[in-house]
Amino acid sequence: KGLLLGSLALGYAAYTAYTNIKRKVQLQDNFINKKELKQPKEDKQLPLKKVLITGANSYIGESVEKWLNDSDNEYEIDTLDMLDPNWKEYDFSKYDTVFHVAGIAHADVGNVSDEVKQRYYKVNTDLTLEVANIAKEAKVKHFMSSMIVYSGCGTTHITKDTKPKVENFYGDSKLQADLKLQEMNDESFKVVVVRPPMIYGKGSKGNYPQLAKLATKLSVFPIVDNKRSMLHIDNLCEFIKLMIDNEESGVFFPQNNEYTNTSDMVQMIANVKNHKIIMLPGTSLPMKLLEQVPGKIGGLACKAFGNSYYDMDMSKYKDEYRVNSLIESIKKTEGEQ
Repeated sequence: KGLLLGSLALGYAAYTAYTNIKRKVQLQDNFINKKELKQPKEDKQLPLKKVLITGANSYIGESVEKWLNDSDNEYEIDTLDMLDPNWKEYDFSKYDTVFHVAGIAHADVGNVSDEVKQRYYKVNTDLTLEVANIAKEAKVKHFMSSMIVYSGCGTTHITKDTKPKVENFYGDSKLQADLKLQEMNDESFKVVVVRPPMIYGKGSKGNYPQLAKLATKLSVFPIVDNKRSMLHIDNLCEFIKLMIDNEESGVFFPQNNEYTNTSDMVQMIANVKNHKIIMLPGTSLPMKLLEQVPGKIGGLACKAFGNSYYDMDMSKYKDEYRVNSLIESIKKTEGEQ
């Protein structure tokens, strides 16, 4: 019996070593032979655009402001702090576009009071609509905001026919604003609602930095077969720029030009950070079983190893906005570029 177990252990170790060598070669080949991304078209010579970002100290807002300032086109950008009690007195009429980013980000929503829930609705729904109404009354021509509205869908594959559905009050506070903003769209007040997947980049919060931390601390990680839509901050910023330049309206679903596999991403991060990590084959089934565990453990397993992706056709746009591939985005995020 001991000999049999020893043989099995030796066989698994050999298979693991073979798998890791094979994966490393594949990742290197993918990087060397990756399809060249189309480069964004050179900026058209557009008239000066005046943009107001409503919401101070926002990761997305500050990133978009820097991206616009670094572009060849001319933008005049101001930021309005929505915590200022006098914000309603601000003159919106001088702006072409209002990009609304103020909101309460996703937090632990498992056990909160009704008072906290109402605060989410007050900020994520009521404030968003109030800003939009003030902008419309001030004759602003263009209003944009971003929403996450698919957290409660029964499917992990989102298509153009998937109806938004949320799993908690946080998502509902976003969805209510999303739907009411669309009703405000008309010829004189064009509304853009952006529904992105998980956004990541240098300085971002949320799940990505936690995964990156694991990638640089763990010595082993399971190989899982999953698929997730993600959006690097540079790709989002270029997309927002195009929305402004083209004076778009409608609902949009930007994402990276390739899906993310959790195991591949962990290995890429480890490689960029020069951290040795062993990827364990044959662990996909145990991870799937872990996702079925009720409560927080199952929820965390679903976030890390489950599927959640948009159909790629939903994310096509007439102009190229995906300036970074997945590996390029990881290098930029983790500090190599």
